[in-house]
Amino acid sequence: MDARGPEAPGGRALRDVAESLFQELQEHFQALTATLNLRMEEMGGRIEDLQKNVNDLMAQAGIDSHAQKHRVFLNSSLWFY
Repeated sequence: MDARGPEAPGGRALRDVAESLFQELQEHFQALTATLNLRMEEMGGRIEDLQKNVNDLMAQAGIDSHAQKHRVFLNSSLWFY
């Protein structure tokens, strides 16, 4: 007899089902986590590609990204006057 005392009829079966369900939920959660991590990595790669393409287009147009940021800052600052 263990320290928990006598077990109710069907208690062991119920515990086994609960443990099985918990294990299944844990496996699904791990699979979902892996899928989300993969998709986030893919999204990060796409964002980096987009940033590179924008920088290339700005270079082709002769726009200095530092000067462009400065102009955006000045234009947004004018709203406060």
